[in-house]
Parts: sequence; C-alpha cells; structure tokens
Amino acid sequence: MTQTKAAERSGISLNTAKKYEQLALLPTEIQNKLPVIEQTHSFVKHWDEITSMLIDSPALMAKTILDYLIDRYPNDYQSNQLRGLQRQIKKWRIQSGKNKDVRFPQHIKAGKQSQSDYTVMNELNITIDGHHYKHLLYHFMLPYSLWEDVMICYSESFETLTKGYEQAVFRLGGVLVEHRTDNLSAATKRMGSKRTFTESWSRFLKHYDVKPSRNNPGQSHENGSIEKSNDLIKKAIDQELMLRGSRNFRAIEEYNHFIDDIVKRRNKLRIARTTEEEAYLFDLPNKRWYAPKVTSVTVTNYSLINIENIIYSVPSRLIGSRVTAHILHDEINLIFGSKVIHTLQKYSAGPVIDYRHVIDSLIKKPGAFINYQYRDSLFPRKSFRIAYDKLCEYDVRSGYKQYLKLLKMAKMDGESEVSTAIDIIIEAGSIPLPSDVKALVHIPALNPTAEISMPSLNDYDTLLTGELK
Repeated sequence: MTQTKAAERSGISLNTAKKYEQLALLPTEIQNKLPVIEQTHSFVKHWDEITSMLIDSPALMAKTILDYLIDRYPNDYQSNQLRGLQRQIKKWRIQSGKNKDVRFPQHIKAGKQSQSDYTVMNELNITIDGHHYKHLLYHFMLPYSLWEDVMICYSESFETLTKGYEQAVFRLGGVLVEHRTDNLSAATKRMGSKRTFTESWSRFLKHYDVKPSRNNPGQSHENGSIEKSNDLIKKAIDQELMLRGSRNFRAIEEYNHFIDDIVKRRNKLRIARTTEEEAYLFDLPNKRWYAPKVTSVTVTNYSLINIENIIYSVPSRLIGSRVTAHILHDEINLIFGSKVIHTLQKYSAGPVIDYRHVIDSLIKKPGAFINYQYRDSLFPRKSFRIAYDKLCEYDVRSGYKQYLKLLKMAKMDGESEVSTAIDIIIEAGSIPLPSDVKALVHIPALNPTAEISMPSLNDYDTLLTGELK
C-alpha cells in the first residue's frame, strides 16, 4: 500500500507514519528512544528549599509545606497549587527519596496463633438515645480462617483485654497455643529498654494454657492480620449502618445485638477454613477466669448481708431469706431458686447502705434514725447532708423527720430531681421543707405554643395558573 493508505489502515496520521518509518522503530519502542524533555514547574524557584525540608523531615506532607510557602512567599504561592506540589513531591520521592521498609507477604499457617487488638469507633458517629457514644471495640481473630469476635469497651485495660479474650474463646470453643497482642500497657510493662509481659497477663493466659506473644515496639505491621481485620470490621459496620438508615440506637443492648449479628454473618462465610482450624484448638479449662465466687448468705432483720466482710443493704422483702451470692469482680448477683433477684455493685470497703432499701421502714419508725448505726450512709449527696443540718437547726425536735420525707421523695420522684430542688431552695436562703421541695419537683413542664396561620388557597391558584401558562 501507499504510505497514506497504510497510515489510514493503522489508524494513525501520515506524519506519525513518516516518523515511525524514518526511525525504523515500532510504536511500543519509540517512547524509550525519544529525548526526555524536562518541564519546569511552579515551585522551581524555591525547589532547593523544599527538597532540603523533605531531606530533613521525610514525613512532611505537601499541605504543610505549601502552608509554609504561602506564609513565607505570599506573592508566589496560593492554596490552589496543592495538587501540583503533591505531584512534584511524589516524583522527587520516587527519584531521590529515602528507601522505604519492605514488607514481606507471609504464609499463614492454620492453628498457629490468635490475635487481638482494639479499634476506636468514634468516627462512625454512633449515638445511643440521641447522644454521641464514644467507645472502642476489642477485636479477636484467627489469622488463618479470619474467624473473629468483638466486644464493646471503653478503655484498653487489663479487664477489657481479658474479658474480650474470654468471651471470644468460649464462643470459638477452644484456644490456640499462642495469642499475640501489640505492646498494650494492659499486657506488657517496660523493663529497662525492653518490654515484658505483666505478671497478671501471663497468669491469665496460663489459666488457658496459652503462650503470650507480642510484636516489636513500633512495628504494628507484625500484627498485620488483626490490623487489617480492624479496618475491615469497621467498614462492614459502617456499611450496615448505611443500609439501616440510622446511626442511633435506643440502648447499648440494641447496638450490641446489631454488631453481634454482623460478626455472625461474617463468620458464616469462613466456615470451611474455621473447620480446618478447629483441629488445632485445645480444650477450654473447666472454669472461666471470671467465674463468680459463690457463697450463701442470710438476710438479717436489719435488711443487711455480709459479703467478704463488707456490709450491704438489700430490699427488705428479702429479710429472713437465704440467698446465693455470685461474686464477680464488679458486681454481686443475689440468686433465689434459679433467678437473679437483685444485683449489687461490688465495693472494696463498706458499709454500703442504699436508703431506698430502708426508707419505708424509717418513715414508719422515724425515731430509729437518730441512733441508726449506719446513719451517715443515708446522705446520698452533699445537698442532702446540708438539707438535714438546716432542717435540724430550723426544727430541733423533729427536723430529722422532715429529712426522712426528703429521702422518701428521692426514692419516689428521683434523687437527682430532689437534689436539684434542695440546691435551689438553699441558694435562695430558705429552708428545704418537704412541701417546698415537692412543689419544685412537681412543677408541670411548660409546653411551647405555636400559632400557625391558615394559608390562603388563592396563593395556590396563582401558582397553578402560572404553571398552566
């Protein structure tokens, strides 16, 4: 064919065809033979200064450098030059920058270890009953099968670490021989220039016959499987929140069920590999680390029980009953038959007297209050103590009876509401008499009134007429 027809058949211009013929090169080869023409860029005037900054501080971001240039050379640079600077810095780093650390893909073996870490969830903007819910997720996973489990928590503490691990392995049905974390303060401590495992963490894993391991300080990629899994579970939850159409939950329990459902669905997709990994699981111990200490106690006529030498009050309906107490690290569950009938917060010192348990009887026998052995425990807030003192000054003979009415009111109408009313009255220089406190507590809420004028239908007719035109 003629050169013209050959160019047309090849889909190129005649000039391009002539160039290929003169060079005697294929199109795929010509790019490597053409001379490289260096183009100047907008930052060439101060490029030596910029590269000096990058050499001294390789992690400097283009945005930081541009802000510096705008501040120092306001006539030369503007904020809309960021993309151009980013391209030039990227090119410089490829051509002249420092070498980066090379990461090496690993062959992950089934049953080698489990891993755990924490991930902050605040960026997902979860709300509970309309209030922003700041929290973390404890995240447990198996690197080979990717089986995972999570637990809502609020700090990277020893308690959340051990509770999260224990929840996960009991759901999994066994433990692997090794468990890896990063250098959490809950699991490790500094010893000179090194970090070693804490005695508590070692003792906890020994209970499960598991060996602790950790990555080197500052090398989070050594825990890469869990790091990647953290990102994936957070994205999965975010996607489900989008489908749900709302990030608000009525209660923490509802949010917890929502997350558990996501994890269960993700684990169903990993059944084949999880089944492989089950062959490497060791048996769980007969008893959980956080298994409750069980004891039996009898509720005295004073509506009190003694747990580990600390006196607790309980509801008076339990007087004379023998109940089983399940003592956990932070609470005590009282069980009668097979049901939990009351839960107490566990304290390290006492006595722990709840006025709600005894106030009904004190109202009937107010004289018992004067010499009550645990009277000082019946001032739930500072405002109540001040109210008691003022009432006794105001009425020496029966001021304490008026105070008992305030306690009864706190039980019925809310401690916070009564305390606020007491504060208001005292600040006004008055005596917090029960009648005055009750009047403030029961002030009816003022509902705002809105006046909405009736629209004119003629306005709508005018709009319709305009559309028809």
